[in-house]
Amino acid sequence: MLGLKMAIAATIVVMTSVIAERSRPFIAAMIVTLPVSAGPALAFLAMEHDDVFMRATLLGAMVTNLMTPIYCLAYVWVAQKRGTVVSLAAAFAAWGTAGLIFREVNWTLPLALVATVLVYAAIIPATKRFVSNTLVTAPPRAWFEIPLRALAVACLVAAVTSLSWSMGPYFSGTLAALPLVLTSLIAILQPRIGGQQTAALISNSIVGLFGFGFAIAAAIAVTPSLGRYWALAVGLAGCFLWNGALVLRKSAGRKPVPGEGATS
Repeated sequence: MLGLKMAIAATIVVMTSVIAERSRPFIAAMIVTLPVSAGPALAFLAMEHDDVFMRATLLGAMVTNLMTPIYCLAYVWVAQKRGTVVSLAAAFAAWGTAGLIFREVNWTLPLALVATVLVYAAIIPATKRFVSNTLVTAPPRAWFEIPLRALAVACLVAAVTSLSWSMGPYFSGTLAALPLVLTSLIAILQPRIGGQQTAALISNSIVGLFGFGFAIAAAIAVTPSLGRYWALAVGLAGCFLWNGALVLRKSAGRKPVPGEGATS
């Protein structure tokens, strides 16, 4: 059963991230900010724990989603002039520092909602100048990159489901919501298309993560009345609705490119 869980999660993430690699930065960001990594991990946790545990786990995931835009901000700034290793190190240093601070807070759903608004209200404008939607064709990836990505996701699912009994709900949520997909894309794309273009993708992703936070909040709110499985379904639907609305808004406001749509 654990092997099946790992295979399902790895397949979902690899397929999604491969599609994202071939898309413009904004569309790619909307794809990777869907819960393609956290979703399977949380679903597998729901199979093993009760509603009370899952509600606390979702709150931990929501707090982790406050750490992720800080990760993104640090990466975007550093990646303008530094390489992949240094940029990712800075991103995880910022992520870990935020985690140490946030773990000292006695989190409730209302407090997490207020924090979500405040954190994203500060970080979205701070990364706005790095946002771009220019399509860059990446050179072919190395043969080992997709298997390595699949292995990383499979290990995450194995860790979350195996350690949840000893870590408790809050840290299970933290582990489930790790920015694994963003990290894998950075590690694979930056050496191929450069830091500035990869940073454009990450900058675009922050607004998608904002919606993910509220989708988790909705799941937390309805867990006592609907149960953990329907709550996860509500959260998933919220993510798709938010990102879909952003895509439609972007499409509606997109200026036509001269010559686009012309026939020969």
